[in-house]
Amino acid sequence: MIFKKGENRLFLKVMLMFAVLCVAAWLLVNQQYKFLLIVVPVLIYQLSDLYRYQQKAQVELDQFVESVHYRDFSRYFDVKHAPAELQPLRHGFNEINSTFKVISKEKETQYQYLQKILELVDTGILSYETEDGQVVWMNESLKRMLHLPYLKTVHSLEKRDAGLYKVVTSIRPGEAKVAAAQLDKGSFKVLVSCTAFQTDDKQYKLIAFQNVNEALDETESKAWQKLLNVMTHEIMNSVAPISSLADTLKNRLHAAAREVEDKNSTLEDLELGIETIKRRSEGLLRFAETYRNLNKISELHLEKIYVLELFRNLQQLMQPTFEQKNFELEIILKEPELFLEADINLLEQVLINLMVNAMDAVRESEHPKIILSAATGPNRKTIIKVADNGAGMSQEVMEKIFIPFFSTKKTGSGIGLSLCKQIMMLHKGNIQVQSVIGEGTVFSLQFGT
Repeated sequence: MIFKKGENRLFLKVMLMFAVLCVAAWLLVNQQYKFLLIVVPVLIYQLSDLYRYQQKAQVELDQFVESVHYRDFSRYFDVKHAPAELQPLRHGFNEINSTFKVISKEKETQYQYLQKILELVDTGILSYETEDGQVVWMNESLKRMLHLPYLKTVHSLEKRDAGLYKVVTSIRPGEAKVAAAQLDKGSFKVLVSCTAFQTDDKQYKLIAFQNVNEALDETESKAWQKLLNVMTHEIMNSVAPISSLADTLKNRLHAAAREVEDKNSTLEDLELGIETIKRRSEGLLRFAETYRNLNKISELHLEKIYVLELFRNLQQLMQPTFEQKNFELEIILKEPELFLEADINLLEQVLINLMVNAMDAVRESEHPKIILSAATGPNRKTIIKVADNGAGMSQEVMEKIFIPFFSTKKTGSGIGLSLCKQIMMLHKGNIQVQSVIGEGTVFSLQFGT
């Protein structure tokens, strides 16, 4: 409607000019030169007026194009003080700018909304240009996950974690791979998935990182539980009759020995063999019964536990042993009011197990020391640590210590740390280990919120 008024004004100017031209042509044909002298100045004025209008419109249009180019949609074209013929044009520009401003605001709102959503999710997201590896965007979850405050190019990741970098750069759109992400104090499994898109003749990769350690741990734990159920059931069902039969044979052998003369000590050898079978059978039964403990814990009795009180109880319980072996126990708790929701009996079992392992690790250290500490970690989660200055562990051992039956001790059963892991999973938490050979080991218990 606004531009229609401008068109009408221009059309009227052109029609008046055409009318004057027609009059001038008629006067010229009829040799009415006196009147022609009056018409020609009018025609010149109309031409100059049309030219000035065109020049002003061009200037206004250039200014409008400039504001669009620089996305300056806040610019306002003064309509009130503009020439009458330019008022419709300026008014139209203002309306276009207002529309662009609304669209830009909606787009910015949607961008901020999407960005907030991506910042809230636990999945790490990385976007980079395929050609030069320039990182376009990475969310806070990825920064926290990989402990990377900034990443200029995806190639910078190679120096920090070559294995993860290889997966990120080689993965194809639509694929998903499980990779190990290495941190300064340990590693964890991530599910890496990829998609691709193209804008302005540039290709981009969008990589998603999802920490799957807990999911894999839970799946692995359930698999071990099923295996242990089957194994202990089969062992006990098979060995129990053997033990009972050995006991019966031993009694019958004693009865027969009173009636038969044994000059070659054959009966004595038989009795020794049966006794050996009986002893080993009972040993297998005790072995199976021990490992059934891994499957017995299924219910928690949660209560509010103050960490200070927990540490005091542990210190009172373990102090005599520490003094006897001349080990140093240091307790660090900077937040005396720190508490958590847990099953006190199971939690004490975990900490005692870790402290016993720590004492075994420092027995050959020059100045054996164990540190028990607690603090509030990321996301306000409580973290309890048991650290020692013992011999430390290799990466290969650290990857196996939570597997049932695995033990580095000659007399170890391999059940302790597996049980600790299961207890922490029941608490919706996890247990992690960091170790350096020759420097020591740290076990961290992180409890869920």
